[in-house]
Amino acid sequence: MSVVFQRDACRGALFLLLATCAGGHAMAARPMITDDARVVDAKACQVESWARRNQGGGSEFWAQPACNFTGNLEVTVGGAWTREDGVTRNSARVLQGKTLFRPLESNGWGWGLALGALRDPHGGSGRNWYGYVPASFSFFDDRFVLHANVGWQRDQGTRRSHATWGLGSETRLTERSWLVAETFGAADGKPHYQMGVRYWLVPDRVQVDTTYGNRLGGGERWISVGLRLLSPAFLP
Repeated sequence: MSVVFQRDACRGALFLLLATCAGGHAMAARPMITDDARVVDAKACQVESWARRNQGGGSEFWAQPACNFTGNLEVTVGGAWTREDGVTRNSARVLQGKTLFRPLESNGWGWGLALGALRDPHGGSGRNWYGYVPASFSFFDDRFVLHANVGWQRDQGTRRSHATWGLGSETRLTERSWLVAETFGAADGKPHYQMGVRYWLVPDRVQVDTTYGNRLGGGERWISVGLRLLSPAFLP
């Protein structure tokens, strides 16, 4: 019984993490869950991918390609594979659109809107719908950036809706490295937190990161390692 409960709890946490996640440009991208008021450059694409090791031994593998076809609409199509007890399965598929009403500028602020759908192909409960408003605030010529998200998620399995939120910060350590820290969650549960470092191997093109996260009070510990690739503009 406890094993079933733990798996259900991990699956719920998995959906919550993705429902509050989207691909940003140079600020709150991987490894942060809290999103920013930026999109991928016009006519360009990116791929965010990462591996995550959860408490209890399960692993997740994520890939989220995103492109900006119009200049102000970033479309993400991606998913996850989960490995438990020696079995690997496709555990999540996501489709998301994100636009900006005020782009984030240095020493300024910005905000936007993201809407998406998340589905477990083997869950049998339909799609989970979600939306959120990302807002970002830049200080000290972008050396410190604060992000805040407020959103909503509809869980088709339980027929319940949840308010979601996130608050994160990024602090520049060197020209290529950043310290990230955040807390995020839903209105009816204990929040999660995460912290880590990301580094540009090739500025504005290739980025790596690593993080440690947990639920406040413990019990859902994870570590992750990620890779992010960004293209120059090439779309018609």
